[in-house]
Amino acid sequence: MGIFDFLSGEFIDVIHWTDNTRDTMVWRFEREGHAIKYGAKLTVREGQAAVFVHEGQLADVFTPGLYMLETNNMPVMTTLQHWDHGFRSPFKSEVYFVATRRFTDLKWGTKNPIMCRDPEFGPVRLRAYGTYTIRISNPSLFMTEIVGTDGEFTADEITYQIRNIIVTKASAALAGSNLPVLDMAANTGDLGKLIAAQVSPQLAEYGLEMPEFYVENISLPAAVEDALDKRTSMGIVGDLGRYTQFSAAEAMSKAAEQPGGGGMGAGIGAGLGMAMGSQMARQGPWGAAPQAPAAPPPPPPVEHVWHIAENGETHGPYSKARLGRMVTENKLGRDTHVWTAGQDGWKRAEDVAELAQLFTVMPPPPPGS
Repeated sequence: MGIFDFLSGEFIDVIHWTDNTRDTMVWRFEREGHAIKYGAKLTVREGQAAVFVHEGQLADVFTPGLYMLETNNMPVMTTLQHWDHGFRSPFKSEVYFVATRRFTDLKWGTKNPIMCRDPEFGPVRLRAYGTYTIRISNPSLFMTEIVGTDGEFTADEITYQIRNIIVTKASAALAGSNLPVLDMAANTGDLGKLIAAQVSPQLAEYGLEMPEFYVENISLPAAVEDALDKRTSMGIVGDLGRYTQFSAAEAMSKAAEQPGGGGMGAGIGAGLGMAMGSQMARQGPWGAAPQAPAAPPPPPPVEHVWHIAENGETHGPYSKARLGRMVTENKLGRDTHVWTAGQDGWKRAEDVAELAQLFTVMPPPPPGS
């Protein structure tokens, strides 16, 4: 190797970065001794920025373009080093390339349920998750606050902190939204904007911005979702009688399809069939509503027994049939006093409605008898 080849390789002529990853946010241009030739070419592509750090101090920041590294386009470094316009010597500086494109499809989600007060269901626990994108809006601030001297800084190193910020703001936004749980799905767009607006000021302190933020899902605990499913099913089922018949028919079909269980399936099917037949018989043809049962017959009348008072003595008790025979035998007259349980004192036989009909069988005695 000749001396000129050595000198041409000693200093950097072209400084550039082609990113073949999807998660590198900052990359340091490595060179032994960080020697840069005065007048070297700096290429900054779209979606990049180049940050020069000279002797530990943040110097010039270059946006996309092609630059000749001279005193007229490195004003901060020229001031720091007190270079004059005749400066032509190599200099040492660290060059960091910062990706200013969007980093997409980053995930966020609540680790623990968020306690909220729902106007319909009362206290509920919610979980939420979604995606977001970030972009470095201030390369120098991002270098100062986050990267430091890290030679290859990836998105994974900052997304954990961002997720913590998002979850904190999302918890406050969901709990304070006063939206019913059943209406949150229709308002995820507005909730996303609300959460992003609360997260953005804190990200700006790191030199970051959040162009997009999405709430993909807000869910309830599994037990609550099961209860809601049952409630929805009850509303869809409507007629429980028909649903019972349909469920029984499905059970018969599944039992018949069980391998090696033909006998058991037939037995289950027969039992369910009998139950369905009995139910349909009670309901009437075509699943009509069952007729109201007929009213039971009234209880039989209570048979009274009677006592008779004659000459200061009582006789009996006698049944009504016995009293009828006594009338025909002239042993019981209209003026005979009778009494039965529940009657208010003694009464003449013809004054008792139940016994008065006994005296219509025979004509009354003739007048003057």
